[in-house]
Amino acid sequence: LKLSNYVFLTEDALYLSTYLSSLKYAAATTLLCLAIGYPFAYFMARARSTLQPALLMAVMLPFWTSFLLRVYAWKGLLSDNGWVHELLTSSGLDRLLAAAGLIPAPGQLMHTPFSLVLGMTYTYLPFMILPLYGTLSKMDLRLLEAASDLGATAWAAFWKITVPLSKAGIIAGSMLVFIPCIGEYVIPELLGGPQTLMIGRVLWDEFFANNDWPMASTVAVVMVLLIIVPLAIFNKYQAEAQEKRA
Repeated sequence: LKLSNYVFLTEDALYLSTYLSSLKYAAATTLLCLAIGYPFAYFMARARSTLQPALLMAVMLPFWTSFLLRVYAWKGLLSDNGWVHELLTSSGLDRLLAAAGLIPAPGQLMHTPFSLVLGMTYTYLPFMILPLYGTLSKMDLRLLEAASDLGATAWAAFWKITVPLSKAGIIAGSMLVFIPCIGEYVIPELLGGPQTLMIGRVLWDEFFANNDWPMASTVAVVMVLLIIVPLAIFNKYQAEAQEKRA
Protein backbone atom coordinates (compact mmCIF):
# COMPACT_ATOMS: atom_id res chain seq x y z
CA LEU A 1 0.00 0.00 0.00
CA LYS A 2 1.55 3.28 -1.18
CA LEU A 3 -0.25 6.53 -0.64
CA SER A 4 1.98 8.14 -3.27
CA ASN A 5 -0.07 6.39 -5.95
CA TYR A 6 -3.26 7.99 -4.67
CA VAL A 7 -1.56 11.39 -4.53
CA PHE A 8 -0.40 10.95 -8.12
CA LEU A 9 -3.96 10.00 -9.07
CA THR A 10 -5.22 13.39 -7.87
CA GLU A 11 -2.40 15.28 -9.58
CA ASP A 12 -2.74 13.70 -13.03
CA ALA A 13 -5.54 15.33 -15.04
CA LEU A 14 -5.94 12.21 -17.18
CA TYR A 15 -7.31 10.10 -14.34
CA LEU A 16 -9.63 12.82 -13.06
CA SER A 17 -11.06 13.47 -16.52
CA THR A 18 -11.46 9.72 -17.06
CA TYR A 19 -13.41 9.27 -13.84
CA LEU A 20 -15.63 12.23 -14.70
CA SER A 21 -16.11 10.90 -18.23
CA SER A 22 -17.14 7.50 -16.86
CA LEU A 23 -19.68 9.11 -14.52
CA LYS A 24 -21.01 11.29 -17.35
CA TYR A 25 -21.55 8.45 -19.81
CA ALA A 26 -22.96 6.16 -17.11
CA ALA A 27 -25.45 8.86 -16.07
CA ALA A 28 -26.44 9.56 -19.69
CA THR A 29 -26.97 5.85 -20.32
CA THR A 30 -29.06 5.52 -17.15
CA LEU A 31 -31.30 8.45 -18.11
CA LEU A 32 -31.79 7.11 -21.63
CA CYS A 33 -32.60 3.63 -20.34
CA LEU A 34 -35.12 5.14 -17.93
CA ALA A 35 -36.72 7.27 -20.65
CA ILE A 36 -37.05 4.26 -22.97
CA GLY A 37 -37.63 1.54 -20.39
CA TYR A 38 -40.34 3.19 -18.27
CA PRO A 39 -42.92 3.50 -21.08
CA PHE A 40 -42.17 -0.03 -22.25
CA ALA A 41 -42.44 -1.46 -18.72
CA TYR A 42 -45.66 0.50 -18.19
CA PHE A 43 -47.09 -0.92 -21.41
CA MET A 44 -46.05 -4.43 -20.37
CA ALA A 45 -47.69 -4.08 -16.97
CA ARG A 46 -50.95 -2.79 -18.49
CA ALA A 47 -51.04 -5.27 -21.39
CA ARG A 48 -53.34 -8.29 -21.44
CA SER A 49 -52.19 -11.16 -19.26
CA THR A 50 -51.92 -13.38 -22.34
CA LEU A 51 -49.59 -10.87 -24.03
CA GLN A 52 -47.28 -10.19 -21.08
CA PRO A 53 -45.21 -13.41 -21.39
CA ALA A 54 -44.46 -12.60 -25.03
CA LEU A 55 -43.39 -9.05 -24.14
CA LEU A 56 -41.25 -10.35 -21.29
CA MET A 57 -39.64 -12.83 -23.67
CA ALA A 58 -38.91 -10.00 -26.13
CA VAL A 59 -37.03 -8.15 -23.37
CA MET A 60 -35.02 -11.21 -22.34
CA LEU A 61 -34.35 -12.48 -25.87
CA PRO A 62 -31.05 -10.56 -26.32
CA PHE A 63 -29.60 -12.49 -23.36
CA TRP A 64 -29.72 -15.62 -25.51
CA THR A 65 -26.92 -14.12 -27.63
CA SER A 66 -23.39 -13.47 -26.48
CA PHE A 67 -22.82 -9.98 -25.10
CA LEU A 68 -19.66 -9.65 -27.21
CA LEU A 69 -21.48 -10.65 -30.41
CA ARG A 70 -24.17 -8.04 -29.79
CA VAL A 71 -21.58 -5.30 -29.38
CA TYR A 72 -19.78 -6.44 -32.53
CA ALA A 73 -23.11 -6.35 -34.37
CA TRP A 74 -23.41 -2.64 -33.59
CA LYS A 75 -20.01 -2.09 -35.21
CA GLY A 76 -21.46 -3.47 -38.43
CA LEU A 77 -24.70 -1.51 -38.10
CA LEU A 78 -22.92 1.81 -37.52
CA SER A 79 -20.17 1.30 -40.11
CA ASP A 80 -20.31 3.08 -43.46
CA ASN A 81 -22.17 0.19 -45.09
CA GLY A 82 -24.48 -0.56 -42.16
CA TRP A 83 -28.20 0.05 -42.54
CA VAL A 84 -28.36 2.12 -39.31
CA HIS A 85 -25.64 4.38 -40.72
CA GLU A 86 -27.51 4.70 -44.02
CA LEU A 87 -30.80 5.39 -42.22
CA LEU A 88 -29.32 8.17 -40.09
CA THR A 89 -27.44 9.80 -42.95
CA SER A 90 -30.34 9.62 -45.43
CA SER A 91 -32.77 11.10 -42.89
CA GLY A 92 -30.37 13.89 -41.91
CA LEU A 93 -30.22 12.85 -38.27
CA ASP A 94 -26.44 12.66 -38.44
CA ARG A 95 -26.34 16.44 -38.97
CA LEU A 96 -28.38 16.91 -35.81
CA LEU A 97 -26.01 14.63 -33.92
CA ALA A 98 -23.05 16.62 -35.22
CA ALA A 99 -24.70 19.89 -34.17
CA ALA A 100 -25.24 18.43 -30.69
CA GLY A 101 -21.56 17.45 -30.47
CA LEU A 102 -22.25 13.72 -30.24
CA ILE A 103 -20.30 13.00 -33.44
CA PRO A 104 -17.38 15.01 -34.89
CA ALA A 105 -18.93 15.41 -38.35
CA PRO A 106 -21.98 14.20 -40.31
CA GLY A 107 -21.60 10.58 -41.33
CA GLN A 108 -18.95 9.74 -38.70
CA LEU A 109 -20.95 7.55 -36.32
CA MET A 110 -18.37 5.06 -35.09
CA HIS A 111 -15.93 5.70 -32.22
CA THR A 112 -17.94 8.67 -30.97
CA PRO A 113 -19.92 9.51 -27.82
CA PHE A 114 -23.04 8.63 -29.83
CA SER A 115 -21.92 5.09 -30.65
CA LEU A 116 -20.71 4.54 -27.07
CA VAL A 117 -23.95 5.65 -25.40
CA LEU A 118 -26.03 3.84 -28.02
CA GLY A 119 -24.19 0.58 -27.37
CA MET A 120 -24.45 0.85 -23.59
CA THR A 121 -28.12 1.85 -23.73
CA TYR A 122 -28.96 -1.12 -25.93
CA THR A 123 -26.98 -3.51 -23.73
CA TYR A 124 -28.32 -2.41 -20.34
CA LEU A 125 -31.89 -1.50 -21.28
CA PRO A 126 -33.33 -4.86 -20.09
CA PHE A 127 -31.81 -4.26 -16.65
CA MET A 128 -33.98 -1.14 -16.41
CA ILE A 129 -37.16 -2.66 -17.84
CA LEU A 130 -37.33 -5.77 -15.66
CA PRO A 131 -37.30 -4.05 -12.20
CA LEU A 132 -39.78 -1.44 -13.45
CA TYR A 133 -42.07 -4.12 -14.81
CA GLY A 134 -41.91 -6.04 -11.53
CA THR A 135 -42.93 -2.92 -9.60
CA LEU A 136 -45.62 -1.65 -11.98
CA SER A 137 -47.25 -5.06 -12.39
CA LYS A 138 -47.86 -5.27 -8.62
CA MET A 139 -49.41 -1.81 -8.32
CA ASP A 140 -52.98 -1.63 -7.03
CA LEU A 141 -55.01 -0.19 -9.92
CA ARG A 142 -57.84 0.74 -7.56
CA LEU A 143 -55.75 3.72 -6.51
CA LEU A 144 -55.97 5.09 -10.05
CA GLU A 145 -59.73 4.51 -10.08
CA ALA A 146 -60.04 6.39 -6.79
CA ALA A 147 -57.99 9.28 -8.17
CA SER A 148 -60.20 9.41 -11.25
CA ASP A 149 -63.34 9.45 -9.08
CA LEU A 150 -61.88 12.37 -7.13
CA GLY A 151 -61.41 14.36 -10.34
CA ALA A 152 -57.75 13.74 -11.14
CA THR A 153 -56.79 13.66 -14.80
CA ALA A 154 -54.94 10.66 -16.21
CA TRP A 155 -51.71 12.66 -16.35
CA ALA A 156 -52.09 13.91 -12.76
CA ALA A 157 -52.83 10.38 -11.52
CA PHE A 158 -49.75 9.10 -13.32
CA TRP A 159 -47.40 11.67 -11.75
CA LYS A 160 -48.90 11.60 -8.25
CA ILE A 161 -49.67 7.88 -7.91
CA THR A 162 -47.95 5.68 -10.52
CA VAL A 163 -44.53 7.34 -10.48
CA PRO A 164 -44.19 7.53 -6.66
CA LEU A 165 -45.32 3.91 -6.27
CA SER A 166 -42.79 2.80 -8.88
CA LYS A 167 -39.93 4.62 -7.15
CA ALA A 168 -38.41 1.35 -5.93
CA GLY A 169 -38.26 0.01 -9.49
CA ILE A 170 -36.77 3.26 -10.78
CA ILE A 171 -33.99 3.21 -8.18
CA ALA A 172 -33.28 -0.51 -8.63
CA GLY A 173 -33.16 -0.21 -12.42
CA SER A 174 -30.99 2.89 -12.27
CA MET A 175 -28.49 1.17 -10.00
CA LEU A 176 -28.40 -1.95 -12.19
CA VAL A 177 -27.55 0.25 -15.18
CA PHE A 178 -25.37 2.94 -13.62
CA ILE A 179 -23.03 0.71 -11.59
CA PRO A 180 -21.81 -1.62 -14.40
CA CYS A 181 -21.63 1.30 -16.86
CA ILE A 182 -19.01 3.04 -14.71
CA GLY A 183 -16.52 0.20 -15.09
CA GLU A 184 -17.54 -0.88 -18.61
CA TYR A 185 -14.61 -1.93 -20.78
CA VAL A 186 -15.81 -3.92 -23.81
CA ILE A 187 -18.24 -1.34 -25.22
CA PRO A 188 -15.84 1.65 -24.91
CA GLU A 189 -13.09 -0.48 -26.47
CA LEU A 190 -15.18 -1.57 -29.48
CA LEU A 191 -17.55 1.36 -30.02
CA GLY A 192 -15.83 4.26 -28.26
CA GLY A 193 -12.89 6.36 -29.35
CA PRO A 194 -10.12 8.54 -27.90
CA GLN A 195 -12.66 11.18 -26.88
CA THR A 196 -14.75 8.62 -24.99
CA LEU A 197 -12.05 7.35 -22.65
CA MET A 198 -13.52 5.55 -19.63
CA ILE A 199 -11.97 4.16 -16.49
CA GLY A 200 -12.33 0.54 -17.63
CA ARG A 201 -10.00 1.13 -20.58
CA VAL A 202 -7.52 3.06 -18.43
CA LEU A 203 -7.52 0.21 -15.91
CA TRP A 204 -6.82 -2.32 -18.68
CA ASP A 205 -3.96 -0.20 -20.05
CA GLU A 206 -2.38 0.16 -16.62
CA PHE A 207 -2.48 -3.59 -16.01
CA PHE A 208 -1.59 -5.04 -19.39
CA ALA A 209 -0.06 -2.26 -21.53
CA ASN A 210 1.95 -0.27 -18.98
CA ASN A 211 2.36 -3.28 -16.65
CA ASP A 212 2.06 -0.85 -13.73
CA TRP A 213 0.14 -3.02 -11.27
CA PRO A 214 0.44 -0.71 -8.21
CA MET A 215 -1.08 2.19 -10.17
CA ALA A 216 -3.68 -0.10 -11.72
CA SER A 217 -4.67 -1.28 -8.24
CA THR A 218 -5.03 2.33 -7.14
CA VAL A 219 -7.30 3.08 -10.10
CA ALA A 220 -9.34 -0.05 -9.33
CA VAL A 221 -9.76 0.85 -5.64
CA VAL A 222 -11.02 4.34 -6.48
CA MET A 223 -13.40 2.87 -9.06
CA VAL A 224 -14.79 0.48 -6.43
CA LEU A 225 -15.30 3.43 -4.08
CA LEU A 226 -17.27 5.20 -6.81
CA ILE A 227 -19.48 2.13 -7.11
CA ILE A 228 -19.95 1.79 -3.34
CA VAL A 229 -21.54 5.25 -3.04
CA PRO A 230 -24.63 4.52 -5.19
CA LEU A 231 -24.86 1.07 -3.58
CA ALA A 232 -24.94 2.65 -0.12
CA ILE A 233 -27.67 5.07 -1.24
CA PHE A 234 -29.69 2.20 -2.65
CA ASN A 235 -29.31 0.09 0.50
CA LYS A 236 -30.31 3.07 2.66
CA TYR A 237 -33.44 3.57 0.57
CA GLN A 238 -34.28 -0.14 0.75
CA ALA A 239 -33.90 -0.13 4.54
CA GLU A 240 -36.14 2.94 4.88
CA ALA A 241 -38.75 1.34 2.61
CA GLN A 242 -38.79 -1.83 4.70
CA GLU A 243 -39.18 0.19 7.90
CA LYS A 244 -42.18 2.01 6.43
CA ARG A 245 -43.78 -1.28 5.43
CA ALA A 246 -43.20 -2.68 8.92
